[in-house]
Amino acid sequence: MTPKRGVPAGPRVAVIGAGSWGTTFGKILADGGAQVTMWARRAELAHEIDEAKRNSRYLPGINLPRTMAATHELAIALQDVDQVYLSVPSQSLRENLKALRPLLADNDAKIVSLMKGVERTTGLRMSQVIEQELRCDPDRIAVASGPNLALEIAREQPTAAVISSRSRETAEEVARAARNSYFRTFVNTDVIGTEFGGVLKNLIAVAIGIVDGVGYGENTKASIITRGLVEMTDFAVANGAHPETLQGLAGLGDLIATCQSPLSRNNTAGRLLGQGYSFQDVVKQMQQTAEGLASVAPVLQLARESEVDMPIVEQVKMVLDGKMNPRDIAPHLTTDDDTPQGERTNHGQADGGGALRRALQRAFDQFRNGGRGAGRD
Repeated sequence: MTPKRGVPAGPRVAVIGAGSWGTTFGKILADGGAQVTMWARRAELAHEIDEAKRNSRYLPGINLPRTMAATHELAIALQDVDQVYLSVPSQSLRENLKALRPLLADNDAKIVSLMKGVERTTGLRMSQVIEQELRCDPDRIAVASGPNLALEIAREQPTAAVISSRSRETAEEVARAARNSYFRTFVNTDVIGTEFGGVLKNLIAVAIGIVDGVGYGENTKASIITRGLVEMTDFAVANGAHPETLQGLAGLGDLIATCQSPLSRNNTAGRLLGQGYSFQDVVKQMQQTAEGLASVAPVLQLARESEVDMPIVEQVKMVLDGKMNPRDIAPHLTTDDDTPQGERTNHGQADGGGALRRALQRAFDQFRNGGRGAGRD
């Protein structure tokens, strides 16, 4: 099957992976003027996207742009592309990259990660796995993050996101392609903070889902979200991130969206755990990957190596392992220490109302200014 092309306009891009988020991001790019070819593993899904302009399994009721093409042949999808967007499960990324490498050997296309996970066996972030397997200059690699609930964006409900790369030029090039009337992009060069924000918020969302499934209320969830942001910030900073990144769209913004929405896979997985389903039963019920479930163990290993305490994530791990009744989780989620503690992060920055107000003010300013002048998220 040869993908159909619209009138040449923006960059030629390939999106590898046609799940809900990959297809949604393909729509974002096409609506911004890019020439988009989706790659789907299943030929019948590629045919539906290419001919019917639908992805009925992952985005029911959404009409895709007429200029969007699709194929199940990698070589066709990657032919003469300027940018490649990767949207596959984090634990299968390395395997997929082995297939991509010979097809990109003579191409200097920018490589963009749409994934929010860490590799279970190595603890590596997705950009690190890309650099290893494709053996490419890290300045060619970018990551996209932020409050990214796919179905809302596919319905063209306005949102903002962050494109991060070690190279400011690469981040800006990708950001120009990935923006349109309903999707705003900001840029930064803090790849570590941007990626870990996307990973860690999934773990807090699982915790929120657990207490939701048990039946606890808004006070419990607000406490977990607030102290969860502390854990996220402490962990990310200990691993080389800038603390302000975790107070922006890739941290706080993504955390709020993922924790409070029933569209969140990680929230849904946690809710099933809270209702008494075993980890194995939850995996069977989930139609798509909940990245938080796979990331708990490697994140905790990295936390121990960095000497960072993560009591919320530790309790989630105990529930996943069947070592704690979900109803017993709430009293321990924010701390196991009965000694009164100051409300500060381990890296010494206050995490009270001041930090929250500053983060919300930053988000308000970004939307008000339409992304102009945003040197960092």
